[in-house]
Amino acid sequence: MTETKAQSTSTVETRAFDTEVHQLLKLMINSLYSNREIFLRELISNASDAIDKLRFEALTDDKLQASIQAPTIDVSFNAEENELVIEDTGIGMTRDEVIDNLGTIARSGTARFLESLSGDAKQDARLIGQFGVGFYASFIVAESVTVETLKAGQAETQAVRWRSEGQGEYTLEPVQRQHHGTRIVLKLAEDHHDLLDSHRLENIIQHYSNHVAFPIRLQKPAEHEPGDAPDEAEESQQEWSQINDTQALWTRPKAELSEQDYQEFYGGLSGDFEPPATWAHHHVEGSQCYSMLLYLPAHAPFDLAWNRDEQTGLKLYINRVFIMDAAESLVPRYLRFVRGVVDSADLPLNVSREILQDSPLLGKIRSAVIRRSLDMLEKLAEEGGDAWLRIRDDFGNVLKEGVIEDPENRERIAKLLRFDSTEMKDGKKTSLHDYLTRATATDSEDNETDDASSPIWYLLADTRSQALSSPHLEAFDQQDIEVLLLTDPIDHWLVNHLAEFEGHSLKSAASGEVKLDSANQPADAASSDSGSTATGGSEAQASVIESLKKALGDQVGEVLASQRLVDSASCLVEAPGALNAQMRKMLKQAGQDVPDVKPNLEVNLHHPLLKMMADPAFRDSDLGQSLANILLGQAQLVEGGELADPAGFVKQVNQLLEQSIGAPKTDPIKQD
Repeated sequence: MTETKAQSTSTVETRAFDTEVHQLLKLMINSLYSNREIFLRELISNASDAIDKLRFEALTDDKLQASIQAPTIDVSFNAEENELVIEDTGIGMTRDEVIDNLGTIARSGTARFLESLSGDAKQDARLIGQFGVGFYASFIVAESVTVETLKAGQAETQAVRWRSEGQGEYTLEPVQRQHHGTRIVLKLAEDHHDLLDSHRLENIIQHYSNHVAFPIRLQKPAEHEPGDAPDEAEESQQEWSQINDTQALWTRPKAELSEQDYQEFYGGLSGDFEPPATWAHHHVEGSQCYSMLLYLPAHAPFDLAWNRDEQTGLKLYINRVFIMDAAESLVPRYLRFVRGVVDSADLPLNVSREILQDSPLLGKIRSAVIRRSLDMLEKLAEEGGDAWLRIRDDFGNVLKEGVIEDPENRERIAKLLRFDSTEMKDGKKTSLHDYLTRATATDSEDNETDDASSPIWYLLADTRSQALSSPHLEAFDQQDIEVLLLTDPIDHWLVNHLAEFEGHSLKSAASGEVKLDSANQPADAASSDSGSTATGGSEAQASVIESLKKALGDQVGEVLASQRLVDSASCLVEAPGALNAQMRKMLKQAGQDVPDVKPNLEVNLHHPLLKMMADPAFRDSDLGQSLANILLGQAQLVEGGELADPAGFVKQVNQLLEQSIGAPKTDPIKQD
């Protein structure tokens, strides 16, 4: 056994993975980046890093002081040669550095340079690169890439040319270069020749790199008359034009900025021609630093209500380089109307810098965005005026999503919501706090209800007019009890998540659990049973209830004597814990399976139609059976529901009308 084990051990060897560099490079490039335009952002970011490195080196090397004058990043193209050129006046590279940085995939010179810094120097660095793969994004669009570079402080003859077609090999050769820095020439593949256009390049640069700290210049072709080819003189007259704003407004101290500065930046950021309602500008410094500039638009975009997945308002920058329109990890969907920027040097990204990674700082920034946004809304609500009314009307429904999606801030968001109610006229709306103030004041005057037990009553309906005509409100109106009228589709979800507010429960006026004080009801109603017949009531009334149950069968769950109805004969009520009729309807329209729950029917035993049922001969007749179906059908119609048999319902109504007016059973008009 010992000998066998020794032989087995002696055969163990360690080998390195074999790498098919061409396939690996191709896989990496096509897997990392979802947008081909990213390559230009990466190359400009590398150029910015190179200039920044030179700036730091010059702090300790007097020989480099002259090299840091007038730093630029130049972008030009030659449409005839299908070449795109990016050139910088940065620190450049030696031959060994070219081999290390360009000849070794995923080695970042920026990352190593940052590791060499410490203290304030590291804090001040604006370097972007982390992974050492951004340069290779060039091969998304290029069939070959040529790099010429000269390290600052070295002789012209020490420049290096690196060239590769992305096939796993590259060439190196010495060249002469008059200026330090790096020049990258991309030979664009045929499918990407459309990028050789000054307007296209300008749009890409301004989208991703508009706030890079150094001037980005674009060489634009000389203008000439249509049909005339440019001559050599025109070519020599081409001018460089700076196309970026090197001073990112959000990085500047607030004391330096005017109201006009903020408004102009908002216009460029959002494309909105109207000034914002308000804004908030904050810098957070310490072990982790970030800046944010948030705006509340004066009006909502037309698709705000339903376009929940398109979030383009809050832009994320890393060291002033645009990364993405903020994902839900930074701004929740219920705040998708917020516009602005967040800039941080410390947020971890994936290797392509297109996806955020989860981190404690990310959670802090998200919480700060939510907190500052709600601060702005609360300030506008406190000030009132036209600005708040527009915010209330345009963004109120979207804010309701926050009650559902953000339990941590549910109460704070609920304070910002405004609702229609039976007390509100002329388009006015009430907050939940003001509703409670009125309700508890009335209770205090009556000395009948403890303030803490006073509920917030609401009624769900499709429209205000439908809600106001609902039989569920009759007893509430008679007793001067305010009811919120919830007519927005999202309100059905809202009330399922907002169980209480400031210690007061939210209750549906259409619920079967409604128990109102009977002291203010009509005398005859007060004397009737307020619940099921099991708790009392006259024998005749009990017989009416029993007859209705028998006639309606499994069309309803229960038939109950109502205390909420004053003028109407019947209404449907929600069983405890059951979905309301509007929610069931919405779910069915969305193709969802909805459990078959029978509604409860409440009847007003003091209504003339129900008094007719007190006659045993009538209620046992066919017409009495028809009346039971009529009571259910009209209750369904009032709720906005649909009848299972509309023609049968009309026939039964006609039969009842014929008897009530004494119409003849046969047609007295004879046809010839």
